[in-house]
Amino acid sequence: LRFDEKVRVVVFKSEVKGVFCAGADLKERAKMDDAEVGHFVKRLRNLMDEIATLPVPTIAAIDGHALGGGLELALACDLRVAASSAKMGLIETTRGLLPGAGGTQRLPRCVGIGLAKELIFTGRQIDGQQAFSMGLVNHTVPQNNEGDAAYQRALTLAKEILPQAPFAVKMGKLAINRGMEVDIASGMAIEGMCYAQNIPTRDRQEGMAAFKEKRPPQFIGK
Repeated sequence: LRFDEKVRVVVFKSEVKGVFCAGADLKERAKMDDAEVGHFVKRLRNLMDEIATLPVPTIAAIDGHALGGGLELALACDLRVAASSAKMGLIETTRGLLPGAGGTQRLPRCVGIGLAKELIFTGRQIDGQQAFSMGLVNHTVPQNNEGDAAYQRALTLAKEILPQAPFAVKMGKLAINRGMEVDIASGMAIEGMCYAQNIPTRDRQEGMAAFKEKRPPQFIGK
């Protein structure tokens, strides 16, 4: 996906009705020794980092339970859409653990430190509407009979992104992600570097021409 220029948006959904991702298999985990657990969780953390750094926008369609590592997967995505009936939570402390695949870092950046600490310390599960009210998800929708309401809303959101200039969207994501990790002055420099890469693109010229000619732009990603 990272190197396929035809990919414009990636939507993560589950094929299991009622479950987005239920997190780690604790029965499997119980069979591992301490070293194996550490290696396993490191691999999970690396996987989430790979998802987070995909160059194109990513959307998690949460139509059911997203618990523990399942919510960490959703947090690694750029945008999240949830059914109002979905259940989410970093429940690790209820099992004698703490989030180990990015949850302690991405949740505070998403909802703020205070709320993140409360959710992680208590292991509380929240529904889609509560998640929306605290900014954990971008949109919440009533579940439908097919059980894929969040996925359908995620597709609608993806279709809003598709007409936009592909390279500009990629540079926008890069500027946001890198800028969030540094002070604002450094962030401004990062934005400037991303903008400079976008200036010579054919899409920028097309965008200007389309505006002047009062027509929809036809972007090609170059």
